[in-house]
Amino acid sequence: MINRALGIVIKVIQIEDDLELCSVLVDEIEVKAYSFPKEVGHIITNDKVILNTTAVDLCLGSGGFHFIMGRYSSNMIKYIGKGHIMKLRYTPFQLKVCAVEEEDSPYQNKILGVTSIKGVPVIAGSLHSMLIPCVCGIKSVNNALRIGYIMTDGGALPIKISEAVRKLKVHKYLCGTVTVGHSYGGDLEAINLYSGIIAAKEILQAHIIIVLMGPGIVGTGTIWGNTALEVGQIINAVTTLEGTSYTIPRISFSDKRERHFGVSHHTITALSKVALGSTNVVLPKLSIIEKERVFKQLNTIPLNKHQIIVGNGQRGIKKAKDIGLKLSHMGREYEDDKVFFLTASAVGEEVAEKMTNHNI
Repeated sequence: MINRALGIVIKVIQIEDDLELCSVLVDEIEVKAYSFPKEVGHIITNDKVILNTTAVDLCLGSGGFHFIMGRYSSNMIKYIGKGHIMKLRYTPFQLKVCAVEEEDSPYQNKILGVTSIKGVPVIAGSLHSMLIPCVCGIKSVNNALRIGYIMTDGGALPIKISEAVRKLKVHKYLCGTVTVGHSYGGDLEAINLYSGIIAAKEILQAHIIIVLMGPGIVGTGTIWGNTALEVGQIINAVTTLEGTSYTIPRISFSDKRERHFGVSHHTITALSKVALGSTNVVLPKLSIIEKERVFKQLNTIPLNKHQIIVGNGQRGIKKAKDIGLKLSHMGREYEDDKVFFLTASAVGEEVAEKMTNHNI
């Protein structure tokens, strides 16, 4: 079910071409709402709008923002352009994109017949908050490396909602983005992860590819009921496409929930039960006590299934701080959850060092 409300727009801030932040009066109370112009048209002051209030009503992690579903009027909005692939298929919100795989796409010839990415490193992680430290880890080692970001549909679907992507693009730290599955709004659209990875290599010409869900994650506290298990599926796709797989394990010593203390059960399940291929699991520099717990947890994974690499992570964190990129995870900043951010940075550093040593 969708919780809805009617409101009057009193202020509009355009964040970028396809994202607006609106102040809306609902029953004389001012609320904040995101609007996506490509879906609902540009909103102006005094528009009467329909809001989706479901996540806020349930106190879920949408950041306290509603979403504008459309104007409450008879004005029709019609967009034209190439493409006939539908995302959010068979829902009232389905939208048309031009996917790289289809005949209308100017890129189809570049990926037609490609079956291998020939060893290109692909980094998989389970949370969007890993993106900035991982990218900064790469750039702290070799600023010339081209980084492509693939956003899956395990979290938020519109990529425009990502502040991390916007800021990384301002610094020219990403050579482009690909949205796969039902996520949308990237520089390139792809139908699935496999063609998305190929597009990142062949079209974006990425030296390194990072695959993470958008902001937000679905979890239930059960073994199988979470979207983080897609990490195992990403590893499988990289194996099939003959890439080099790296994984950012979710590690925290600040999360007081037992299932997420040390190495998260999400990571353990993805690596031990879902991943059929092999991956390089990179750890940051840890204290003796932290290392004991992490290795005890990782030892529950079948022997020799994956490679464990111990890195550092400090250079990437310094890079992020030096250029003013905020590190934030579930309301915790770097000083509150150092190991979480160091882990993502360590993976980026490790991959960049390997690429640089091979003169790439």
